[in-house]
Amino acid sequence: MERSFKQEVEALRLGAGDIFQGEGILAVTKALLQSGVSYVGGYQGAPVSHLMDVMVQARDLLAELGVHVEACTNEAAAAAMLGASLNYPLRGAVTWKSVVGTNVASDALSNLASPGVVGGALIVIGEDYGEGASIIQERSHAFAMKSSIWLLDPRPHLPTIVRMVEMGFELSEASHSLVMLELRIRACHMTGRFAAKTNRRGYYSTVERITEPARFDYAKISHPPGTFMQERLKVEERLPAAQAFIVANKLNEIMPGEIDDIGIIVLGGLAHGVLRALARLRLADLFGHTRVPIYVLNVAYPLAVEELRSFCAGKRAVLVVEEGYPDYIEQAVTVELRRADLNTRVFGKGPLPKAGEYTSDVMLRGIAAFLSETRPPGVAVEPIEARARGIAAHKAEVAAISDLPTRPPTFCTGCPERPVFAALKLVEREIGRTHVSADIGCHSFATMLPFNIGNSILGYGMSLASAAAVAPNFDKRTIAIMGDGGFWHNGLVSGVAGNLFNKGDGVLIIMQNGYTSATGQQYMPSSPAGRDGAPPGMDIATTLRTVGVTWLRTLRSYGVAPMAATLKEAMTSDERGLKVIIADGECQLVRQRRVRADDAHRLERGARVMRTRFGVDDEICTGDHSCIRLSGCPSLTVKPNPDPLRTDPVATVVESCVGCGLCGEVAHAAVLCPSFYRAELVKNASAWDRLRHGLTRSFIRVLGGRDRASAA
Repeated sequence: MERSFKQEVEALRLGAGDIFQGEGILAVTKALLQSGVSYVGGYQGAPVSHLMDVMVQARDLLAELGVHVEACTNEAAAAAMLGASLNYPLRGAVTWKSVVGTNVASDALSNLASPGVVGGALIVIGEDYGEGASIIQERSHAFAMKSSIWLLDPRPHLPTIVRMVEMGFELSEASHSLVMLELRIRACHMTGRFAAKTNRRGYYSTVERITEPARFDYAKISHPPGTFMQERLKVEERLPAAQAFIVANKLNEIMPGEIDDIGIIVLGGLAHGVLRALARLRLADLFGHTRVPIYVLNVAYPLAVEELRSFCAGKRAVLVVEEGYPDYIEQAVTVELRRADLNTRVFGKGPLPKAGEYTSDVMLRGIAAFLSETRPPGVAVEPIEARARGIAAHKAEVAAISDLPTRPPTFCTGCPERPVFAALKLVEREIGRTHVSADIGCHSFATMLPFNIGNSILGYGMSLASAAAVAPNFDKRTIAIMGDGGFWHNGLVSGVAGNLFNKGDGVLIIMQNGYTSATGQQYMPSSPAGRDGAPPGMDIATTLRTVGVTWLRTLRSYGVAPMAATLKEAMTSDERGLKVIIADGECQLVRQRRVRADDAHRLERGARVMRTRFGVDDEICTGDHSCIRLSGCPSLTVKPNPDPLRTDPVATVVESCVGCGLCGEVAHAAVLCPSFYRAELVKNASAWDRLRHGLTRSFIRVLGGRDRASAA
């Protein structure tokens, strides 16, 4: 996996009286263990993937506590694990990434939310909304409202996050409802401290197991006519129970301020952004003391109506701070205030934008605009407006001075997936372009320069399915790109099985790099090793043959010429039916971490270490740069031409080269100039290495002397 937590895992053993210090996601893990959780499951996906990584690396502690950990093949499987809390007093938590993961899990979640749960059921969601996100710009709020799942959005403060995890289980049990806890990227990776509690074993666990099955209760089945009663219970019993629990346990926070003519209502995850903006306007300090009263919604849904009305009573206006659109909170606040006949004016979208991440600068402008509109007594608005304009102007000046080049995301140096797209570009030269359905994963970078390959991305493992209606209407075979992670997540059933069932005729390229690399190199069913060190024992090629794929080729992904020839064969073959090409090449990040660690140990022992590097001969390079356009490797760039009679810059390979050989492969497959050379850098050279090096240099000197003599 991307990162080791071996040292941090020891902190999970801290007990009462100890102080825990670490990252936000580690704090969540500790809170789960303090809450007596019996099982944890999830699908890998940044930023909450570390929750599963930590659990895997803490297997010894979890065995002592009897906690079962399940690495699920997709979010639907993770959500279905919560079925354990449907009938038994088992506390369980599952995790995945954002609204896209919630979409995949929706079937199981709806069928769980309808009958309700007995044991506490918590869903930890990495809600990475904003310009730093790698997913569609939606939020899980709508799903929580639709299914009556209570949504926690804790203030990014470790004691608050830990308390929300612990109270989340209690809220779930008090209202017999599922609870979501969303964490933004920054909250997952922030650091802090809190007073630890002693870990406790669940009511039932892998150590103390359930001895009798639950008594059959048709009311627990989400099936008519029970679903009609369940819907009524959601509204008439579970919702009031949740609202009463929220108020009684003070899950939301009120930060008092002397300017009580106005107020700010903010989602917990955005609270510190508001405080920072107020501090820049000199209306708050760095310790959280504010002159403007703030109502922090650590529970985004449901609203505690009476608590909300109490905060707004006597205020002329409130500003609602929530990212994204629709403005769920703003609408709900407006409705509840009107129902109570309170004349508090509600601001939100207007001073603040409808779309985009609410950064500190965005909040600064929004709060300044709100104060300018409301002009509360005792506040000099003009200096605040001037300060906001000054900060904005200063930022514009700095941006104009620091004219940094853009840095779009791209494949890692030596990535085994880049050669496949180089081969695809070469095939396009011969047979023309075709429709390519892309997928979620590292290979989606091919949609950017220099490849610009991929017409759609519609979901993890959905590339082949998304070409189902394009292929029959296209005059060439279409191509679908899928990673091995996407294959096991959804691609096997939704893509391959569907294509075979409907007798489709297209090409599927599966990138087999051994890990779910885009989210941190987590293990999958076909990884060379699993979390216990042993191989899981599943194989993509065997699985494909089992379900009925007959045209199947497995190639080394770095071989550009063989890959191009196989792609051309797949596109032009008279044989109908699905054609699958498995591009096999280990994720270079994983390989480099392993190889560099091994090399370091070998060097310490004084053993021989050889490293391959590629380079470009300046005298032969023509400055055409086709090699760069066809490979896109970050290590392959340009430099000034050393020949004063030539003006075009020449290609060069920089120090970050990992010796994958793609540049040479591209030059060979595309019949480019022979300017690339391969070098072997040897440390702790053997006697044979030194002898061979001496003979080689002598031979080169002899040949060089002959060339000079001929020229004379």
